[in-house]
Amino acid sequence: MLSCLAVFISGSGTNLQAILDATAERRLAAEVAVVVSNRKAAFGLVRAEQAGVPMLYFPFKPYADSGRSRAAYDADLAERVAAYWPDLIVLAGWMHVLSPAFLNRFAGRVINLHPALPGHFAGTEAIRRGYEAYRRGEIAHSGCMVHYVIPEVDAGPLVAQAVVPIQPDDTLESFEARMHAAEHCVIVEAVGIALTKVTATM
Repeated sequence: MLSCLAVFISGSGTNLQAILDATAERRLAAEVAVVVSNRKAAFGLVRAEQAGVPMLYFPFKPYADSGRSRAAYDADLAERVAAYWPDLIVLAGWMHVLSPAFLNRFAGRVINLHPALPGHFAGTEAIRRGYEAYRRGEIAHSGCMVHYVIPEVDAGPLVAQAVVPIQPDDTLESFEARMHAAEHCVIVEAVGIALTKVTATM
């Protein structure tokens, strides 16, 4: 029996594509039950449509415009996602910090991809910040990780990681391309690890 994934995106969805490819090729014993985006123009929604995967566009702006809280948004989002019965929720470029109103509904079943190693460059622009730190001589390499999600940003328990070297002649663009290639591998690895833990507790 295949496990069910909910994949959350906000942008181009290249990591979503890595997951879709891995499920199609049966490298992951799972299927993507729904792709969730908080941005209507996210190209990841096109990828989902091309793969025949259900989509959920769920923006925060209507909540903000009507004075409703992030917690209210997160609680309603959790309710919508729960209808797909996901075994695991994968944040693959999802640009919204989830509160306990969401996380408590899926305790221990939400993982996030972050383009930095544990304890480094939490938050946005992590690839650029890592590259600039290397140029200043502060680090010798960077990397990417997948971790379990807790309310503190990019700070939950590690699932998997990959070290990505930075070369002396790297531009930001060349380092970024190598980082994205590593992300596509580590996110598939991490989904497999996390699903093994989920199914062991079922």
